[in-house]
Amino acid sequence: MRWSVIGGSGFVGGAVLKTLAGAGEEALPVRAPRVASAARTPLELLADADRQGAVVDLLARELAGSAVVVNAAGAAAPRSPESLQLTGANALLPILIARACATAGVPRFVHLSSAAVQGHRPVLDESSDTAPFSPYSRSKALGERALRMFPPGGPEIISVRATSVQGIERPTTAALARLAASPLASVASPGTAPSPVASVDALAELVRTVGSHEGQLPQIVLQPWEGMTVRTVLEATGGTPLVLPRSLCRVVLRTGYTVSALLGERLHGSVRRVELMWFGQDQVAGWTAEEGVVLPSRVSSILEEAGARRRGRRQPRGSGQE
Repeated sequence: MRWSVIGGSGFVGGAVLKTLAGAGEEALPVRAPRVASAARTPLELLADADRQGAVVDLLARELAGSAVVVNAAGAAAPRSPESLQLTGANALLPILIARACATAGVPRFVHLSSAAVQGHRPVLDESSDTAPFSPYSRSKALGERALRMFPPGGPEIISVRATSVQGIERPTTAALARLAASPLASVASPGTAPSPVASVDALAELVRTVGSHEGQLPQIVLQPWEGMTVRTVLEATGGTPLVLPRSLCRVVLRTGYTVSALLGERLHGSVRRVELMWFGQDQVAGWTAEEGVVLPSRVSSILEEAGARRRGRRQPRGSGQE
């Protein structure tokens, strides 16, 4: 069957195309149109979509003949301020793609969402409950909510919630390796909390599994845990994290979010990263466990390589390193 991957030139989209090609699937990249929106509610978003008929028609022509369409486009910018472009990329675009799929007769649409839509919940799950806390997470949550309002008779729509996705070429992973080697590397006692870090390889395989699944699918699928804790994440990159009292960590986070709120949430994304480093986030086993789906578990090796690359760049000249 033929796949179309919107945003195929990006970090996640490129991984999805590579995985599909490795599985012998016909997969074509599709460039994502740039759209903007000031919508704050699903109804406002749908009204914006009504005014984008030309974009929908263009997408429908490109997607015609596809059995599965994957939306890997969007603005992966957890620390970005609120903007028309952020809402357009993460909320309006998925609606336009869903409408294009309906026009082109595409039976299944897999939308890449984010576990950030559930915010600070202690346990991530596959429910429709969301608790966004930042402009980025609100834009992702808005897109999910609007997709769930899509009328019956169109494509089957599945939102795959990616967790903290890592890849050896991703700047976020390199930044994590630098943090792990710094004096700031730390965890909240005792350091055994599950961390939601996961590999882009596992996410790409999850997308392939969902897209090709022959049975009934839920509306939301959560990327599963790869077994790492907050401590082992930092240790995998070669770091030795300091173990801090949980009470101290809570005070620092409350202060950070308060300051960020006074600055228009500009620091929410950064404070959230610290929160995940200290406390991690648990998650339910979900659909993959129910179906017995086994995905590659590569995040540990990715972090180890990121740490090795960082140490390699720090080797002085003449050290004998190849």
